[in-house]
Amino acid sequence: MQRRSFLQGLASAAALSAVRPLSAASAAPKIKLGLDNFAVRAMGWKAPALIDYAASLKCDTLFISDLDAFESLEDAALREVRRKADAAGLALYAGSWSICPTSKTFKKNWGTAEEHLRLGIRVAKTLGSPVFRVVLGNLEDRKTEGGIRARMADTVAVLKACRRDAEAAGIKVAVENHAGDLHSWELRELIETAGRDWVGANIDTGNGMWTVEDPMDVVETLGPVTICSSLRDGMVWETPEGAALQWTACGEGLIDWKKLSARWAQLCPTVPIMIETISGGPRPLAYKTPDFWKVYDKRPDRLAKFEALAKRGKPLPVFKAPTGPEGRIATQNFQKSEIEKSIAYLRKEIGLGVRA
Repeated sequence: MQRRSFLQGLASAAALSAVRPLSAASAAPKIKLGLDNFAVRAMGWKAPALIDYAASLKCDTLFISDLDAFESLEDAALREVRRKADAAGLALYAGSWSICPTSKTFKKNWGTAEEHLRLGIRVAKTLGSPVFRVVLGNLEDRKTEGGIRARMADTVAVLKACRRDAEAAGIKVAVENHAGDLHSWELRELIETAGRDWVGANIDTGNGMWTVEDPMDVVETLGPVTICSSLRDGMVWETPEGAALQWTACGEGLIDWKKLSARWAQLCPTVPIMIETISGGPRPLAYKTPDFWKVYDKRPDRLAKFEALAKRGKPLPVFKAPTGPEGRIATQNFQKSEIEKSIAYLRKEIGLGVRA
């Protein structure tokens, strides 16, 4: 009778486990959490120091988004950086800036636009980064001859010229919605035109707010093609001219991070959430003035969601560093505080990150 009861108990347990749904925590893999080195730009750290810092925060990934952060771009030196990151348990992501030769932000530091992109592809491959992040430019490119459409076409031409190099290296190119240059739907169009099998998005929720978009709309549009990230929170509030935007540490703005991370897990679960805090002061968004829409694409449904967001917001204190050497130290401490608060919030309150 004892053996029969034992077997019946096993059968009952098996039946219960067959019908009981797994908890969300056990069913879904955790999203990796990391930082973009631009968050601590005032430190002036090179790659080794950035690796030590990211490891001290128990990050899973480190996004080195500027080639100047490497002391050398020779393969041997890059392999040393990769070994240090591996030893620290960090996955590296690499990036640089504009590859649009007609952008007002384009610099010839790395040669032509195509030479710049090919260099980045080699750097990414040597570091073990799955992607190389680039940008088109900034909001001033919307005011140039031919407008943003012409700059998009020029960027696509550079991408297509380097496709074979990227495919041979096994590297995908991530294009960011950067500094007010592209609406999320414009970046999606650029990616589709270049070829989404090897070009994707480096999604930036903060820059999405700069183009008068609700961050969740940006995630919905770009999530399916996202391969890298530079996320941050933000506060927006109404002004007579439209709204003001001030970026914040994660958890101190208007983004619902639980909602965002849940959708992220559905749209791009293998892509780490990497944080790029750029906090401090407000940025005007004068979308109620006629001149604003001379260069931007007005979509009433998207604008309505952004306005609803702004109605919930409120002005924030402004960070002002003192002048002189004390100001530099204060800025460094402020930047470190913002990224550290963000990483801690996303790990403890939202459950992001793989490492303990």
